Amino acid sequence: MAPPMIDPSLFDQLKTNIEEDTSVRKELDQFLDDLNQHVSLTQGVLSRIHSTPRAKYATLLGQVQGGINKEIETVGRLAVFASQYPYYKYNHKWTRMVQDAISTVILCAWLGGMSTESRPGEVGRLLTLEEIGQAFNVPVNLKDRDAFHITIEEYLLGLIAVIDDLSRLAVNSVTLGDNAMAVQISGFIKDLHAGFQVLNLKNDILRKRVDSIKYSVKKVEDVVYDLSLRNLIPAQDAQ
Repeated sequence: MAPPMIDPSLFDQLKTNIEEDTSVRKELDQFLDDLNQHVSLTQGVLSRIHSTPRAKYATLLGQVQGGINKEIETVGRLAVFASQYPYYKYNHKWTRMVQDAISTVILCAWLGGMSTESRPGEVGRLLTLEEIGQAFNVPVNLKDRDAFHITIEEYLLGLIAVIDDLSRLAVNSVTLGDNAMAVQISGFIKDLHAGFQVLNLKNDILRKRVDSIKYSVKKVEDVVYDLSLRNLIPAQDAQ
């Protein structure tokens, strides 16, 4: 009797590999379900900033910090698990959720939260990529090993999401009588837009999102211009 043309063990091994991959994906889904819940709750609390006077930020940001702490804990557990497997095999599953988590931390810090002894809370503080890595206690922009990390693209996309939020806050802060906040946001967004222009971006999604920043710049410029016409801010602050 002639031997089989295909070794039967080939499909046994493929079956094992498929089952292992399915198990990993299910485990990742559980981490991401948890992270999604924490991010959604944090974003919900952060959204109240649009109807909260600046004098009450401290109380609100304390609540935001509680949600961020849960995000950080979940990302830490995700990092430990995901680092057992090839990064680029599964990173597409978590990258969007990680971007959203990053944006909550950047926005919280900009509003005066995420303060430390060395970096006291103050409105307008922008966390760097490295500081985001420190906040989540995970590596950033890894090149020397295959493990979970926060990428430059995730940081930049999270930052663009914050720009969208701040352009909305500029309008709502004027409604609350805080014209100075609108002016500060305008200057900040302009500086970020200028910074993005010097980047040589290869990521198509990132390039498209960067293109959208100009609409946020225009939106906030219009707010500040209207305030200037009504003499509601000093001329030098409107620059």
